Amino acid sequence: MLLLLSIRSTRWSDPRVETGSTRGSKVVSSPITTRMQAILQKDMVREFLAEFMSTYVMMVFGLGSVAHMVLGNRFGSYLGVNLGFGFGVTMGVHVAGNISGAHMNAAVTFTNCALGRMSWKKFPVYILAAIIEFSGGHLAVTGPTATANIFATYLPDRLTLWMGFLDEVIVTGILQLCLFAITDKENNPALQGTQALVIGVLIIVIGVSLGMNTGYAMNPSRDLPPRFFTYIAGWGIQVFRVRDWWWVPVVAPLLGAYLGGIIYLVFIGSSITQRPQTLENSMVYEDRRIPVLPKTMQIPSMTSSLTPVSVSPANRPLAQTVPPLSDPIHLEHF
Repeated sequence: MLLLLSIRSTRWSDPRVETGSTRGSKVVSSPITTRMQAILQKDMVREFLAEFMSTYVMMVFGLGSVAHMVLGNRFGSYLGVNLGFGFGVTMGVHVAGNISGAHMNAAVTFTNCALGRMSWKKFPVYILAAIIEFSGGHLAVTGPTATANIFATYLPDRLTLWMGFLDEVIVTGILQLCLFAITDKENNPALQGTQALVIGVLIIVIGVSLGMNTGYAMNPSRDLPPRFFTYIAGWGIQVFRVRDWWWVPVVAPLLGAYLGGIIYLVFIGSSITQRPQTLENSMVYEDRRIPVLPKTMQIPSMTSSLTPVSVSPANRPLAQTVPPLSDPIHLEHF
């Protein structure tokens, strides 16, 4: 036994054996590691993973707060849902804001692509990242014991289908308009480093003021993937059949976000772009005006007052020293 232990200890402590095994493992794993690092360094892959993680973080906090309200009467509230989704979005922006922009919303991605702020080739990547994470007693969809509304939104009885559609369009339009304002560097954006918090507060404000009617989905990525999850998990086909509501949180936010972005660009963005141009031009004219004045004033300081001054054409100051009236300097004077 002692001989066997000594042989084993000698073998484990033999540097040649360790070096050989380590060197062999490096040879095998090095190409794989290098290839994985090369793949993960690609911008499209990094943006995909960032959107995936930010959406996951947002849904954990948001849907968790809904579960507290539905399942625990003493532990949850409607205000808690708004706070959960609001600060869930804040955390999601911190997770991926500097990598992918942390859209976490197919409607926001669609609007940025439609308005030329983002390439269309990134659209399926962002959408897939938001959907892929959800691929996988009696479970009621409606009624007092319904639990499907933990994951997706459902139209209340007091509203018609088209009233709910209009509500989602308006709410998502306000969301996109405010997002453009918060991130517009030419206007009055949020302070550097506070964008995530301000966006979270925006979600909370929308929830407490406009969320009662339809649950303010505002986001196909927030509603459709969890609905598929409930269908697979046991709630059944009713999650798609109840009042035919399932398509509204997918279509209405896309339309609302696009309209909200257009409204901001037309009413606010079109006027902002002219202001810096006017200020810059005025500063240029101001700088150009300073050296012009001394050149136009020809003071014969070296000539005595008793010395006759000839006014022959040869001694007259050149008229070319005065800029033409079309010059913006003199137009500004007048």
